[in-house]
Amino acid sequence: MKINFKNKKAIVRVDFNVPLDKENRVTDDTRIKRAIPTLKFVLENGGSLILISHFGRPLKKRRDDGSIDVEKFTLRNVIPVLEDLIGVDVDFASDCIGEEAFLKAEKLGSGQILLLENTRFYSEETDGNEAFAEKLSMLGDVFVNDAFGAAHRAHASTSIIAKYFSVENKCLGLLMEQEIQSAEKILSETPHPFTAIIGGAKVSDKIQLLDTLIQKADNILIGGGMAYTFIRAMGGKIGDSLFEEEYVTLAIDLIKLAEAKGVKLLLPKDSVISDKFSESGNTQMVNSNEVPAEWLALDIGDIAVKEYSEVILQSKGILWNGPLGVFEMDKFSNGTYKIAQAIAQATEEGAYSLIGGGDSVAAVKKAGLDDKVSYISTGGGALLEYFEGKELPGIAAMK
Repeated sequence: MKINFKNKKAIVRVDFNVPLDKENRVTDDTRIKRAIPTLKFVLENGGSLILISHFGRPLKKRRDDGSIDVEKFTLRNVIPVLEDLIGVDVDFASDCIGEEAFLKAEKLGSGQILLLENTRFYSEETDGNEAFAEKLSMLGDVFVNDAFGAAHRAHASTSIIAKYFSVENKCLGLLMEQEIQSAEKILSETPHPFTAIIGGAKVSDKIQLLDTLIQKADNILIGGGMAYTFIRAMGGKIGDSLFEEEYVTLAIDLIKLAEAKGVKLLLPKDSVISDKFSESGNTQMVNSNEVPAEWLALDIGDIAVKEYSEVILQSKGILWNGPLGVFEMDKFSNGTYKIAQAIAQATEEGAYSLIGGGDSVAAVKKAGLDDKVSYISTGGGALLEYFEGKELPGIAAMK
């Protein structure tokens, strides 16, 4: 980071949007942990920290009476984990732009940390309101954006705030730099053979990503619910499996484009199916284009796992976004976990592997393989949009 932080109050946009349990305790501290190097860098170089972040969608998930569930959405819940990770007491302001925030920021000394309340308690945050962003900017001397997971949003605290700092007084944080470098290892320095594993529910969510990957990848392995729109497009019988009829033509176009580019686009040859969307249903393994009526495919089958794993083990570059089945249910998690194991083995044998997207990351962690892959991104939507070639507002604003 290019800024001299000595005796300066650094406003750092972090991404502390982490999962909580029913007692509002953090269940996955990854995003907090990944912010620590930037935070320590500022403190060790004589600065102080004013941390801003969003948390959930409090204005869209009000109580039945219309009030905001402050206890559930307050950033106060992350303080115990943050203090434990950074080893410094963290002060808290219960309103990100209120008088308390300004008074505490004014008194902040070198080496001290102030965490502001959830920016999304204000609709001005997601509206990208300039007056709101300007108020936030007045709390400190310099601005550091280290929230890659929110970099694709043109929100007040991610991109608009940057307008109020000169080029010399704003920069990307260490995590943001690391995220960009990791993505560029696949995009600009593509190691071949390069295999993209794309899962998730809907083709519609991954259109641009698939289009981009067909220009770069040697192999694209399709899984999850989106696979069955492709299978149906090719004339297969998919029963009650997830299906987007309006994207059949597009699926056919993508298959033809991959073929024209010499890209091997693989669909699962077999699937684990059930007669209900539940672990209590009856299951069987069938050919993916012969799913009986009233049954639905919920995981890739053994033949698909073997074929996909063989491709992965021959790869030098790997991108994984989206689970291969409904891995949250143990009965339908085998495909996703076996693919995670293949990626870990390929990485051990010298491949570069990038995992992005909340569900893929959760699967790798649940499989205990998070330290066996090259890089796990903290951004889902942001990473997708970066790969799609879009300019992310949170990055563009720092130039």
